[in-house]
Amino acid sequence: MLETPSPSYHERDLADLLARSMTQLGFRAHIDEAGNAVGVVERGAGPTVMLLGHMDTVPGQVPVRSADGRLYGRGAVDAKGPLAAMICAAAGATEFSGRIVVVGVVEEETPRSRGAMAIRAREEQPDALVIGEPSGWSSVVLGYKGKLDLRYTVRCPATHPSNPVPKASELAVACWNALLDLLGPDAGHAAFDRPGATLSRLDADLTAATMELSVRTPPGHDDAALVRQLRDRLPAGELSVVNAVAACRVGRADPVVRALVTGIRDLHARPRLVVKTATSDMNTLAEEWDIPMATYGPGDSSLDHADDEHIVLADYLRGIDVLTAALTELARLPARSPEPAATAPPSLRSVT
Repeated sequence: MLETPSPSYHERDLADLLARSMTQLGFRAHIDEAGNAVGVVERGAGPTVMLLGHMDTVPGQVPVRSADGRLYGRGAVDAKGPLAAMICAAAGATEFSGRIVVVGVVEEETPRSRGAMAIRAREEQPDALVIGEPSGWSSVVLGYKGKLDLRYTVRCPATHPSNPVPKASELAVACWNALLDLLGPDAGHAAFDRPGATLSRLDADLTAATMELSVRTPPGHDDAALVRQLRDRLPAGELSVVNAVAACRVGRADPVVRALVTGIRDLHARPRLVVKTATSDMNTLAEEWDIPMATYGPGDSSLDHADDEHIVLADYLRGIDVLTAALTELARLPARSPEPAATAPPSLRSVT
C-alpha cells in the first residue's frame, strides 16, 4: 500500500490494489461510484460491523523502507497502517459471526470528506463502526472536535500604498484578528472543550485577498452564531462557509469502546481513552448514524504528515490482534442496536 501513491483525488490505483487483495482474502470486493474500496465478508447470522479507514494521504514523498522494526512511507500512520490492520483483522476474525464491511474511503484529507459522505448516503447503516485512524495500539479515541472551514475574499480599487484607505491585504488581516477576538483569549488547539483557529491559506496584495480559515469546534459550538458575528465585523468582502461538521464524542460504556478495550487488555496492556482536537470521518458518520462507534488504529498520530512518517511493525501487528479480538466481542451485539452512546466523563486526555 505504501508503494502505491494515493494523494487526495488520486486514490484509484490504491483502490484497485485493495479490491484485488480483499478478493484474494475471501472478501466480496468492489469499488463504488465515489471511488471507495469496499470489501464484505459474511460469516453467518449476527450483527454488521463496519471498519472504515481512508486511502488518501497528504501530498509528499516519504521513501518506502523498513529499518530497525519500523516501516517508513507516506501514509504509514495516516492512515494506511490502520486500514491495512482492519483488512487483516477482518480476514482473520474466524470466530466472528455476522457481517464485516471494510471500507477504504477517498478524500478524508480534504474539506468535504466525499468518500465518507457517499458511504453515509448509500451504504446500509451498520450495527457498529470502527474508524481507522492512528490512536496508538493501546489507546481508543472516543471523540473529535468539529470543524468549520471559512473563506474570506475581498477586492479593493487600486491605489497608492500611502493612501490611508484600507487595502485588501489589511482587510484580510483584520478578518483574522476579528475571528481570534470572537473566539476569546482561551481559544486554542490544546483543549477539547475550547475552539481553536488556523489560518490555512492567505493570498493577498493591495487590491485582492483570499483567505482560508479553519476553526476546530468543541461539542455544542454554535457555528452559525460565529459566522454571523464575524460577518458583522467585516466592513467589506465576502465570508463563505466551505464546510462544517459537528464535534462527536461517545462514552466509556459504548460497546465498540468496550470491545477495543478488551482486545487491548488481552495483550496485557492498560488501555488509554482519549479525545482528539483534530477531525476525522467519525465526525461525518456520527452526524447521521446513531450507533456504537469509536476510532482505533496502530501508529503514533504525532507522525501524521511528517517527513519521517513511519509505523512500528510490532505495534501494527498488535493492532491487528486488538481489532480481531474486538470483532469477536462485537459479534455478541444484537443486530440493529439503536442504543445511544453514554456521555463520557470529563477526565479524558485531550490529544492532537
